[in-house]
Amino acid sequence: MAERTTPTIGQRIGYICGRTLPESMSDWVLDDLTGPGAARRFLMRFLIPVIPVLMLFLLVPGPAWMGLAMMALLYLPLIYFTVALMYVYRRSRLIKHGLDPALADAEVQRREAHERLSYERRYGRA
Repeated sequence: MAERTTPTIGQRIGYICGRTLPESMSDWVLDDLTGPGAARRFLMRFLIPVIPVLMLFLLVPGPAWMGLAMMALLYLPLIYFTVALMYVYRRSRLIKHGLDPALADAEVQRREAHERLSYERRYGRA
């Protein structure tokens, strides 16, 4: 029987919670952390599960705006720090799965190489 290259539902849940997937799924992990939509997936995994917990503030007696304000006081910094630490988290996950952390920069490096080549063509260096 061939090894799986994509995780099962249970493995995905474990992966989202921080577990390491088998080496046979390295390509899937690489695509998940650096492929198209990686930032969107990262943000959804961190920001959506917190919403039901924060909605408990709506049960606090008083006007609805007060519960919403308390939710915002916690949710806005969470968004800020989640975005700020996205790069660090992705590199950490790559290392944990035995992949090169420089792969987190692959898209940026490709874009910079393209811009450099374009610059050199424009100004006669290539």
